[in-house]
Order: sequence, then structure tokens, then C-alpha cells
Amino acid sequence: MDPIKEAMLHRSRSARIERRGKLISLFCITLIVVVVVAIFTFVASRGLATFFTNGVNLWDFISKTTWSPAVKDAHGAAQVGALPMIVGSFGVTLLSAVVATPFAVGAAIFMTEISPTLGKKVLQPVIELLVGIPSVVYGFIGLSVVVPFIRHVLGGTGFGILAGTFVLFVMILPTVTSMTVDALKAVPRHYREASLALGGTRWQTISRVVIRAGMPGILTGIVFGMARAFGEALAVQMVIGNAALLPTNLISPAATLTSVLTSGIGNTVMGSLENNALWSLALLLLLMSLAFNLLIRWIGKKGEMK
Repeated sequence: MDPIKEAMLHRSRSARIERRGKLISLFCITLIVVVVVAIFTFVASRGLATFFTNGVNLWDFISKTTWSPAVKDAHGAAQVGALPMIVGSFGVTLLSAVVATPFAVGAAIFMTEISPTLGKKVLQPVIELLVGIPSVVYGFIGLSVVVPFIRHVLGGTGFGILAGTFVLFVMILPTVTSMTVDALKAVPRHYREASLALGGTRWQTISRVVIRAGMPGILTGIVFGMARAFGEALAVQMVIGNAALLPTNLISPAATLTSVLTSGIGNTVMGSLENNALWSLALLLLLMSLAFNLLIRWIGKKGEMK
């Protein structure tokens, strides 16, 4: 064969490296997909056993308020009502997002529009420090400071949704702030220049142009913060009271899906009703995480359409 033709048909070293890189990337992606599917399948198989093996009614599981899997009621049915934990989880998640959003947006506006230099030198390191603090430290501070403060001011034990809200507010604030900063920085500069050229003040430009243009990114940051708050376990468990009761107010002891899981999963026998009921709570958490991810993708697509 002609040496030139043979050289052209022979795969070069760079082509072999590129092919090897593609195979490694494909293997890693496949491994990730397999792990996610395996986790979802395992949790679903355990969680659905409550309804298919133990015969618990799905509506009763979601709507009833008594959580005592080891005790039967007068009709011999298991008492696995998850409504108190569902209400507790959504309560602390929504309230912490409501409290954190104004602070996060205000800090992001200061860092990007009012004083970028000071924000980069002072606020950015503080936010990064808050991200790195372990959740058990937040929980311990909440147990030592927030709970006694609520007890002294509002009465009661101090444990409850309000204490969990304050702790989660500090925990999700860095996430929401960082993503809001990125969203505001992504707004094109000529938007601001056009608004100022038309006679708008700096605050009018920020409130009516910059924030509106960055709203999809801001909403994404809020949903990310809610997803973290919904799945947080240790810090909330330390301050919420861990009482599987339907909360009547913000300062009465309550429980979340994660707090019941962490406190009870090690005290049950695999395959028993008590264990399967906890896996059902884990499946509910997994489905909510999926719902948060779908919501984030929907918000992102709406932003791209604009």
C-alpha cells in the first residue's frame, strides 16, 4: 500500500486519545444513570411495600394524623398517618424561603448594583463561609440560642416550626444569595444603560429592569434553597421537637419527614411495617426532590424562551 495512503487511513494518536476520552465520558455518564436508577428502584421497592405488602391505604397514609406504626387501631389497621410530617416539612420549607428571599435579593443587589467592590471583598467571603459550616453546627446554635430565645419571648418549649424556620433561613441564605448574584450579573449591561438613558433612576433600573430580567434565575435560586431546606435533617431535628403531631401553631413541637427518618430508621427491623413505613417517607422525600428538579427545569426553560 502507498505509504501516504496508509498514513491517511491510520488513526492518529490524537484521534485515539479523543476516542478514549469519549469512551471514559460515556462510561461515567452511564454509571451515574445506573446509580440514580438503582437508588430510585431500591427506595421505591421498599416504600411501596407499605401499600402492597402491608395493605396500608395510600390515602390514609397521606391524610391521617396519627403516626404509631407499632400500634394497631380498634379495627386492627396500622396507624401510619404521615400528614403531620408532611405539614411540618412544607411549613419549615416555605417559611424559611419566604424569610430568606428578601435578605438574599437585597444582598445580591448590593453586591452587584450598589457596591460591587465592597460586596466582593466582604459579603462574598461571608457567604462562602456560611456554605462551609456543617449542619450540626447550625443545629447546635439553634438549640443553644434560637430555642431559648423563642421560649423566653413567645413561651412554650421553644421547639417547633418557628425555630426550624430560623435555622433553615440561615442555612439556605447563601444558596439563594449566590444564585441571585449570578442571575443579576447575567443581565446584559445594555439593559441598564438603556434604562438610564431613558431617564430612569438607579432604583428604577434595578427594580423594573434588572430584577425582572433576572427573575428566572432568582426563582431558580429560591427553588434550590427550598429543595435544600426540604431535605435537611440533622439541624431541623435538633430544634423542631420531633413530635409526630399535627402542629397547631409555629411554637408547638412538630416533626418533618427527615427528622422522623433519622430518629427512627435505626430502631426498626428490615421488612417490618415500621421499617417499610419509614421507607415510604423516604420515597415521598425522593419524589419531592424530583418535583423540585422538574420545577427548576421548567423555570429555566421559561427564562430561555424570554
